[in-house]
Amino acid sequence: MATKRTKKSSKKGTHTVGSLHTSYWRWEKDAISWMSKIGLPFLRYSIAIIFVWFGILKPLGVSPAQQLVENTVYWFSPTWFFPFLGWWEVVIGLCFFYRPLLRIGLALLALQMIGTFLPFLILPSVTFGSTPFSLTLEGQYIVKNLVIIAAAIVVGSHMRDKG
Repeated sequence: MATKRTKKSSKKGTHTVGSLHTSYWRWEKDAISWMSKIGLPFLRYSIAIIFVWFGILKPLGVSPAQQLVENTVYWFSPTWFFPFLGWWEVVIGLCFFYRPLLRIGLALLALQMIGTFLPFLILPSVTFGSTPFSLTLEGQYIVKNLVIIAAAIVVGSHMRDKG
């Protein structure tokens, strides 16, 4: 029995299922290669930007987190502690910008992250809503730090990579 051959159309814009499949896989391979190339630096610089930006707001007195921090660590005077925390965050960000200081930045970030979850223990009425598992805006603001922790772990896992 003879097999039927399908001709590829020479008309521009017409594709067979096989050629679309091949084009997709080539596009996906290129996209993955691009993401592999820029993903880690983008992650590191994103952490740096977040910490410098959020941090500098504190000593400037324009951080929306001021009341939450003051109520959480009430045993410290906000006069010195809140600006100190802000500068701490700026230093974390700068360490993430400058790769040779990444170890220091990761250590400072680890210490800072412990403190960011304190409101769940000290101020549960501020962080949790009225129904189980519901969070207030403040609670959501804190939980998003899990993404920062995960990102820092990924960045840290590449610390010994060359370049």
